[in-house]
Parts: sequence; structure tokens; C-alpha cells
Amino acid sequence: MLALLHTSPLHVPVFDALRDEDHQGLELAHFVHEDLLTRARAEGPDAVAGDVRAVLERAVADGAGAVLCTCSSIGGVAEAVAVEVGVPVLRVDRPMAAAAVAIGPRVVVVATSESTFGPTVALVEEEARRAGLPAEVRKLFVDGAWALFRAGDSEGYVRSVTDAVDSIPGDSADAIILAQASTTPAQALATTTVPVLSSPRPGLAAGAAAARAATTGRG
Repeated sequence: MLALLHTSPLHVPVFDALRDEDHQGLELAHFVHEDLLTRARAEGPDAVAGDVRAVLERAVADGAGAVLCTCSSIGGVAEAVAVEVGVPVLRVDRPMAAAAVAIGPRVVVVATSESTFGPTVALVEEEARRAGLPAEVRKLFVDGAWALFRAGDSEGYVRSVTDAVDSIPGDSADAIILAQASTTPAQALATTTVPVLSSPRPGLAAGAAAARAATTGRG
């Protein structure tokens, strides 16, 4: 079983659909804690480390062989407690970051929440160092979009992100990262010629592989 830690209930159907498309038979257990993101935005990701660990421990107690954190803001915190909880803990955006730096050094991180930038930029730079590649990371904040998300205006939210992505000059970036899972629909709508990357599909693939490996190991 793969457990998923979300900070929005809107992510549940997204990952269920991806499971049905790509990983039939994979059992998912969803743990939704919106309060973790609220506090991380206000106090910083480290402020929720203890609560994240408690959620992960509960997931393991329920039978999870691996955990995938789908929130970019607290993904680093979740990874950091993996040793304590005893199963692989993955952040959904790591495969995306690795793919971005492989395309080229000029990476633009697009986010609707300021709290996402620190962890995501650090992740891209970490993946670049790991691969021995250069990275020039820039940030693009989509002002006002988060209020649309909180108000339930998904269409307006995605449209604002798409407009921001398409405003990036094609000759100024090698890859564009959609830093939050909630912004994924903009990947298909953007008309830019720059590769636009999102995290849910590659992240779930990594989580599924970890869960299968855990099951094989127990077998």
C-alpha cells in the first residue's frame, strides 16, 4: 500500500485517476491535512515537522509500505523523517526537479504560494548538484491565484497559472516547473514552446515503485 499525504482534498481524485491510468491494482491510502500547509505558510515548514511525523507513523501503522507527500511546501520535512518512520518517504516533486535540470540550466519555478519557493528551489539545486549539472533557478509568483484556489474557483486558478506560464519568454528558460500539484492542469493548457513539467504523474510512479519494492521485500 502507498500512503499519500495531501494538504488539499482536491488532490485525492487526481492521484486516484493517475493510479487507475498507470498503476492498476495499487492500493492508495489518502491522508488529508489542510492545517499542515496553513501552518507551514505562516510559521515555516519546520514548524509542522512533529505533526508530519505523526501522520506518517499513523500511515505506517495502517500498513503503508511507502509514503508520498504531495505538498511541495512540506515535502522536505516529510523526507527528513523517513528514517524515524521506517519506510521510504518520497516528495512528489523530486522526479520533476531531476527532469527539469536534465533539460537545461535555466529553470523557472512557477508557484501560487510563497511558501513553496524555498523548498522547491532548494530541491532543483540539489538535483542539479547530484547530477553534476548547472542550474540557474528563477521564481515566478502568480499573484492572487491562491485566493482563487481557496475560494474554490478552480477554473480561474488554473487560468491565472496558465497565463503566467505563457508570459515567460521562450528564449529565457529551458524548463518551467509547476511547483504545486494543484497547478498541474496548466501543463496541458499552456501554449509556450518551453517544456512545462508537473509533479503528480512522475511522483506517483516513484511512489508506486517504492511501495512495490517494500512489498517484495516483505515477501
